[in-house]
This record gives sequence, C-alpha cells and structure tokens, in this order.
Amino acid sequence: MRIARFSLDGNVAFGVVEGDAETEGGPVLDIIKGHPFAEFERSGQKLPMDKVRLLPPVLPNKIVAVGRNYAEHVKEMGNEVPDTPVVFFKPSTSVCGPHDPVGYPSFSSEVHYEAELAVVIGRLCKDVPRERVKDVILGYTCGNDITARDVQRAEPQWARAKGFDASCPLGPWVETELDASDLGVMCTVNGEQRQLGRTSEMIRSVEDLVVHITEAMTLLPGDVILTGTPAGVGPLNIGDEVAVTIEGIGTLTNKVVKRD
Repeated sequence: MRIARFSLDGNVAFGVVEGDAETEGGPVLDIIKGHPFAEFERSGQKLPMDKVRLLPPVLPNKIVAVGRNYAEHVKEMGNEVPDTPVVFFKPSTSVCGPHDPVGYPSFSSEVHYEAELAVVIGRLCKDVPRERVKDVILGYTCGNDITARDVQRAEPQWARAKGFDASCPLGPWVETELDASDLGVMCTVNGEQRQLGRTSEMIRSVEDLVVHITEAMTLLPGDVILTGTPAGVGPLNIGDEVAVTIEGIGTLTNKVVKRD
C-alpha cells in the first residue's frame, strides 16, 4: 500500500495511492479517515493525483541518519569501514517533499546528493529485538541526504553540513508492503545516472540499524531512519534537478535553487 500526504485548498490529509501513470486517468488518492499510524478506513472520496500537492509523507520528530553504510561509498570517501554504525541527526526543519525546491546554502560551495532508503517508524518503540523490527516499521520511502561536503570536512560535528533547511527531501509516499533487503537505489542529476546500488550491499541491514538505534533512544511514530548511501556521490549546482528512485517505491525529484 502506498500512503501519501497531500494538501488541497489549504487542507492536509493522507490518502492511499491507487493506480499509476499507466492507469487510465492517472493515479488517484483515496482519502483516508484519520492517519496511517493507527487503524484507518478509506473514505472512498478520490482525488486525481495531479490536482493535489504532494507533501513530505511524514513529519518526523527526528531523522536518525546513518553514515558509511556501503563499503564502496566508504572507500570513495577515503574512510575505513566503521566498527559500529555512524549515527547522526538531521533536524525536522531539514525535511522537504517531492518537487520542493532545495536552496543551495550560502555557507557552502560543494553540495552533494546522497540517495538513501528511508525507513518510516510506525509505532513508539525502544529496545526493539531483531524479531520485532518489522512490527515497528510503517514502511519505506525515498530520501536524499543532501550534504554540504566542504563544511562536513571542515567541522567535526555534521550538524550544519547535513542539517540545513531542505537538506532532507523525502517522498513521494510511504510503501508499506515491501521487502527492503535487496532494492535498487539510483540517483540521477538532470537525467544522468550518478548512483546505482542495492540495499543488499549495506554493511548493516535495516534490522541491524533499528536494533542499534533503539538501544539508545525511543523512536516515535513518523520518525525516519536514513540507511546510508551507495557509492557515486557528487556535486549539485543551482538549476540541477536531482531524482532518487528506489525499486518498489518510486521517484523523489527536487530542483536546486538559489537560496533566498
């Protein structure tokens, strides 16, 4: 099931995505009663997707991101495979949605894309045992851990490098019925492929990460875990269109603009 969050005439709601671009009339949204973090019903009221604005599929309290989780990416960055997961935070204010502009930060001259599988937490959880991990996951979406690489190199903490406004595009929706163990992850810039990997290449799996993170902190419904990026990261420039496509989910597209 694909669950999207959208706005229409100033009203925000969730809906189940039905159909796709090949469907006659295009995809539609069946508005749901309530929200996806509890039992809900479909209202039967359907809206054409092209009549609404898609929003970030969730508004996370926190984004827990994982660095250096693909061996080839670790190698290209000149680092060693870490003994334990490298965990950092992106603030909620870094989140933006499909087709939202990404403002190029004024304090950087080297901004990179990082295509990532994003895990969306579905229920409050802590100290999750491996056999219960699937029970606490609502689903998966596409993420882009946009990074001011020059700032990341210059500052020992990554808060500014990875936490600036609109540095965490998410979307286009949450796919709830998906085996995330071996999915293709691709990034294109202006239609040109830049990254191509598979989640089976992750050093630590989704299960490993959920167990590790919840040993330390409580995750809330709607929180997001970014699982790391494959090799092939590189620069973005003002005017570029960057797209993250994950097998079984869809494509998240954003344009880089001059920051006001």
